[in-house]
Amino acid sequence: MCGVLTPDSGECIINGRTPWKNRIAHVREIGVVFGQRSQLWWDVPVIDSFELIRDMYKINEKLFKANLDELSELLDLGELLKTPARNLSLGQRMRCEIAASLLHNPKTLFLDEPTIGLDAVSKIAVRNFIKRLNAERGTTVILTTHDMQDIEALTNRILLIGKGKILLNGSLDELKKHASERKTLVIKYRGKAPKICAGMTITEASEGQLVISLDPSAVQVSDAIGYFATQTELLDVSVSDITTEEMVASLYKEYSI
Repeated sequence: MCGVLTPDSGECIINGRTPWKNRIAHVREIGVVFGQRSQLWWDVPVIDSFELIRDMYKINEKLFKANLDELSELLDLGELLKTPARNLSLGQRMRCEIAASLLHNPKTLFLDEPTIGLDAVSKIAVRNFIKRLNAERGTTVILTTHDMQDIEALTNRILLIGKGKILLNGSLDELKKHASERKTLVIKYRGKAPKICAGMTITEASEGQLVISLDPSAVQVSDAIGYFATQTELLDVSVSDITTEEMVASLYKEYSI
């Protein structure tokens, strides 16, 4: 999709172009960030790398300054611009990498593992920026990641790709329902432990708490809660779908990926 590799077969059209056939025109309209690779020059201040990118993309000075000011504020770059890339922490470098990829106002931003190795604060900052970028600039963001929290926090459409094919295409909720429609109930109670009925399976049990896997086609969640309330004093009830990790594991198994 970035135009770096030429496939053996198949078709890929982005912004009306075939990336590997119209690469120069294509790269003018995309930004790319690789979690494991850098587009910043290692031994020079970050701003020098930005100015070189400005010249490579032939960005006019007014647009460059406007974008630089906006990105510096949103990503809190500040003094980082004066710092050589080799002196940046991973989180600081990733913020600078994202800014570098957006200086030329790309229509599409490709992010490959953008939060890999980041601390919790940096992950949240990067995710918030990506959501704001999509909402305010209308930039299409294509994210590849093994971090399930990235998926939950950022995506409204998921493609499951395996063996060179798109296996599934839908929202997170749709993919979870495809993997399993079972619900998980965590019940905290006081007194006698409640009994379960058909469509329920106890997966964990401890003093005052049960974790139950429930099949909604056999018993509705509201009916299950009412059923337990007649047997014991309920202190707290939480209901959840399968986790994203469980969903991915189930889909990988289903499609033998």
